[in-house]
Amino acid sequence: MWTILILVSIAAVSAEPRGFQGEKVFRVTPQTYKDVEFIKTLADHAKLDFWVPDSVDLVQPGKRVDFRAESQVAFDVQALLQQSKIPFDIMIDDLEDALVKQRDSNIRAVHSYEKYNDLDTINAWSANIAAQNPSLVSRSQIGTSYEGRPLYLLKVGRSGSNKKAVFLDCGFHAREWVSPAFCQWFVRDAVQSYGVDSQVTNLLNNLDFYVLPVFNVDGYVYTWTTNRMWRKTRSVNSGSTCIGTDPNRNFNAGWCTTGASSRACDDTYCGSAPESERESKALANFIRSNLSSIKAYLTIHSYSQMLLFPYSYTYAVAKDHTELNNVAKGAVSALTALYGTKYTYGPGGATIYLAAGGSDDWAYDTGVKYCYTFELRDTGRYGFTLPESQIKPTCEETLLAVKYIANHVLNNA
Repeated sequence: MWTILILVSIAAVSAEPRGFQGEKVFRVTPQTYKDVEFIKTLADHAKLDFWVPDSVDLVQPGKRVDFRAESQVAFDVQALLQQSKIPFDIMIDDLEDALVKQRDSNIRAVHSYEKYNDLDTINAWSANIAAQNPSLVSRSQIGTSYEGRPLYLLKVGRSGSNKKAVFLDCGFHAREWVSPAFCQWFVRDAVQSYGVDSQVTNLLNNLDFYVLPVFNVDGYVYTWTTNRMWRKTRSVNSGSTCIGTDPNRNFNAGWCTTGASSRACDDTYCGSAPESERESKALANFIRSNLSSIKAYLTIHSYSQMLLFPYSYTYAVAKDHTELNNVAKGAVSALTALYGTKYTYGPGGATIYLAAGGSDDWAYDTGVKYCYTFELRDTGRYGFTLPESQIKPTCEETLLAVKYIANHVLNNA
């Protein structure tokens, strides 16, 4: 084990703004608890960045683990894995190369639905689409981020009284770029299909859709300017030099128990209290104040190709489990029909891992019946570096699942 100690001093060297040359993403499948302990020791010394699951604390025998190793330690990590005899694959051999290939071009003059757009471009787009479609789309601000950026919300639907609503958010975790891309795609489809597609027309006549294109605005900007792999918010933590909270561990649903960390430096840090983040508080306040109309809460993440529903903070079965499961099954079936993309579905805790403080569990416990978390493409070949060429098929298939859920909400809520 002496080799592992070499990693301690060199892993600590990093500077921002940063590149990712020579960094590798490994997929490891621990077979035993001894293997799990080995990965935890490795993680401790090599400062690994866990992609799936979100934290080393969630590593279990028999479940795949994807993590990023920095260039200074990547070959040592690889050698140690070979010595350990734990099965592993290198999913991404050079992360910088994958990130360069993720985007067709770094030149961005205008908004595009098939490209990744920065926050300024998304904000200009949301103002524009509301201005061009006043009878169908309106924009409001539901709060302000830690760094002072507006949280813009689009309301999509024909005006009417006593309409039921679906709340849809994207961009909880900053590095999951395909997520905000879907929210933009969803709004465009609504605008283009209204009056043309009978299903969409019916949905928009009878439901309102609240769409939050980017929830974690500060983190998202940071992934464009400074660190592409950033996950958390950008708030300052009292008593720590480490920045940010995991917003999807920051809600009052089994807060800071299993699958969440009380350590400010961890990627799954739960925050100083439930809704300690301005962004979390703004979302929660909006849902609380519109609880009588909001019947569904859909939150879009990546990656893993999963459709999850409560609970994630406990293995306890939700009171609406049978219906939630049936709707998930139908939604996944609709999604898969387009390109054959395989999705797993089920309660979060049992299907992926236990994680407390999620917005979906909170919304469900607050009184929103139909709560779902999407984990979009892929299953790890690209992970957070999903190429722009996959935005269109990802959004097209996800749209079918969202429409399926919305249709069920319209007829059953």
